[in-house]
Amino acid sequence: MLTKVVLLAIPGVAPFEFGVVCEVFGIDRSEHGGPEFEFSIATAEPGPVRTSLGYDMMIADGLEKAADADLIAVPAHLIDADVHPEVVRVLREAAERGAWILSICSGAFTLAKAGLLSGRSATTHWMHAERLAAEFPDISVDPDVLFVEDGRIITSAGTASGIDACLHLIRIELGAAAANVVARRMVVPPQRAGGQSQYIAAPVKERCTDSFAEVTEWMLEHLEEELTIDELARRALMSPRTFARRFKADLGTTPGAWLNRQRLLRAQQLLEESSLGLDAVAAESGFGTAAVMRHHFAKTLDTTPAAYRRAFTVRLSA
Repeated sequence: MLTKVVLLAIPGVAPFEFGVVCEVFGIDRSEHGGPEFEFSIATAEPGPVRTSLGYDMMIADGLEKAADADLIAVPAHLIDADVHPEVVRVLREAAERGAWILSICSGAFTLAKAGLLSGRSATTHWMHAERLAAEFPDISVDPDVLFVEDGRIITSAGTASGIDACLHLIRIELGAAAANVVARRMVVPPQRAGGQSQYIAAPVKERCTDSFAEVTEWMLEHLEEELTIDELARRALMSPRTFARRFKADLGTTPGAWLNRQRLLRAQQLLEESSLGLDAVAAESGFGTAAVMRHHFAKTLDTTPAAYRRAFTVRLSA
């Protein structure tokens, strides 16, 4: 169970990425049905820690705070800064005991220098991906994803992708309901494209023009129905060809792919929050049959609906 979270303050730390971890894990949201973590910030040498923007943060706690952490988070920082040997030790010990380790943006370089990414897949900000791959050729670097989960290590791409990675971890450990509470409080989508598969694809744009706002809202209200391009185009007052072309340009994916993603999210919600059988879940979410739903779960989430329900029922009731 994810309970104790320690965020490392490293000289040259980027304030935004640092703040992302504080926002996700440092706020008690139990009043709204969300999680509460034992959250602390630690550094190798307690005292002032200089940020990448030139001001100091006063950090009182040393790395002993991380000795029994369930998660150690490494925010973005100046890549060329030396990694303190005690940070390396703490990260390696955490990996050995099976704790989660999460990096945001250039924080992946600290994990790489500690040897934690050797033989693994990872990502970082696209601006730094070539450098990470060149300096650490034993790492499989993917510059085209929001984040990568390999074992108990999660590396995320630049800036806001850290939010996606943190919410992904909460979803794994505590379930979708907990992640949704955090996301709503942060006013961000609880899950961008890719679901819970290890490799999360570049996100579908969440914002659409007025041309599609009404039709996508209608689609969400009628997921259980058979929705054809012709019908959707009529509602958007476009020809089918124009609708398909402009939909993809505006939302970053095809109408069919967008619809399948929304149906998958609806099925996940029903599996987590209801006792409906698989056939009923498939019907209400628009997949029609349990077999079709299983296909989409396997393709996108790398699991089955039954396994998904078992996993999240256990976590949510724990």
